[in-house]
This record gives sequence, structure tokens and C-alpha cells, in this order.
Amino acid sequence: MNIKILSRSASLFSTDALVQAAVKRKHNVQVIDPLSCDIVIEKKKPEIYYKGKKLDHVDAVIPRIGSSITFYGTAVVRQFEMMSVFTTVESQALVNSRDKLRSLQILSKAGLGLPKTVFTNYSKDVSEVISHVGGAPLIIKLLEGTQGLGVVLAETKTAAESVLEAFNGLQARVIVQEYIKEAKGADIRVLVVDGQVVGAMKRQGKEGEFRSNLHRGGSAKIIELSDEEENAAIKAAKSLKLGVAGVDMLQSERGPLILEVNSSPGLEGIQTATGRDIAKSIIRFIERSV
Repeated sequence: MNIKILSRSASLFSTDALVQAAVKRKHNVQVIDPLSCDIVIEKKKPEIYYKGKKLDHVDAVIPRIGSSITFYGTAVVRQFEMMSVFTTVESQALVNSRDKLRSLQILSKAGLGLPKTVFTNYSKDVSEVISHVGGAPLIIKLLEGTQGLGVVLAETKTAAESVLEAFNGLQARVIVQEYIKEAKGADIRVLVVDGQVVGAMKRQGKEGEFRSNLHRGGSAKIIELSDEEENAAIKAAKSLKLGVAGVDMLQSERGPLILEVNSSPGLEGIQTATGRDIAKSIIRFIERSV
């Protein structure tokens, strides 16, 4: 098959792992930068040109669209869909997953456990917002934040009020979530491919850090999921219609709570922690689907 990987750089671990997995399974694979694609829209004749060359006979694409290029990257994925090319992550699913508020609303409607979350239109009554999630400590997240950036733990009501007032003054959109104390600075990342769990790891934040992101010095180890956790991860990916998803959840006294669902999950951390070839699972997903 002829597979295109939409990525800004061929040297990124996840992109390179996908290339190697595709080559091992005898596919033609090319990494293309979505920002270097030109979209040609014409009646019943959608086309994509990459660096001046028309892209023909493409069987499948694997979007590795970073949050900073969501708008144009999604437009490229949508154009491939118009050309009847299979994509591991559909354009609309990508858009929904990138909108933290929208994705939480979809997950809530699906009946999944979530930390209690509040979103307001720059409410001046920050005290009421704090009370809605059960008071401090609480988590404040920028809607556009990634890899733990723009996430604040406010340990007291005074601190929470100060941070919310500051964000409101900057007109920065934030959500406020309850703090799950029993999680103890750890979360679970589950990789779901084509409705099946293909890997899971538990990430622990470094000492004194409530964020468990590996980019921020956290550690990871393989974990065996409970049936409830596995079912929650699969249902979360399905509700957002993601063929490939990284589902982040917390272990709580009331069961697994979904934090967010990532449509372009990094593969390095989970492949290292689990020893599993996640990239191969994604290529096999394409083989089953095309």
C-alpha cells in the first residue's frame, strides 16, 4: 500500500517508528509536512499537491497533527477524505478531541466518569466557580494547553481566586476541575487502536510535581488495566470516533475518571514502558481497513 504520514518532521520518534513499521510490512511510506500541502478544491475533483507534485494513488494517511497546526492540518486530512483515502484519525474526530471542552461534553454524554469540571465565560464570581468543584485544592487548565503546560494546581481558595482572576484578566479560556487526591500525582495512559487496547502505562509525576507528563520529568511503567479501566478507555475512544487514541485517566475511589483523549498520542513513552510495538498495531489497523 501507499501510506502517507502527515508530520512536521520525519525525525520525531513516533513518526520514525511508524515509518519503520510500515517498511517492515512491505508498504510504500512517505512523510509529508501538512503545512507544505496545497489544497485544490474543484467540483468532484479534490486534489492535493505536495511541494508542487500532485499526490496520486494514496491508500491511507496517518495524521500526526500537532496542536499548533490543527486548523490547516485538519483541512489537509479532510481533503484526503474527500479523495476517498482512509485515515486512521478522521478530521472531525481530530477537531473534537483538540477542543477540551467539547470532548469533555461528548465523554459526559457517553456516560463516562470525569473529574467534576466547570467552564464559564470569564465569570467575575470566581468564588462560586471554586465552590462548584468542591473547593480547593483544584486544577485550573488552559483550554489550549498541551503536555502539562497551562495546568495549575491551586492548593488554597485564595490561590485559586488569584489564578482565575489573572486568567480572566488576560481573557484566557480555562476549565476548572476537582483535584483527585487519591490519584497521588499519577495517571494512566491507554493506547487504543481500532477499538482495542494495545498498551497501557502508569505515569507518576516526579517528587513535588502533580503533573505526570513524561515531558516534565515523570516516570512510567507498564500496568495491567482492570476491566472497568479497559472498558472506559475503549468507550472514550469510540465516543470521540478516534481510530487511534491516547486516553488519559485517573484512578479514583469512584472508578476511572477520564482526563482527556489525545488524537496524536506520542509512542516513545508507551513503547518504552510496555515493550510493545504500538506503531505496528497502527499499520495493521490500516491493513484491515483498506
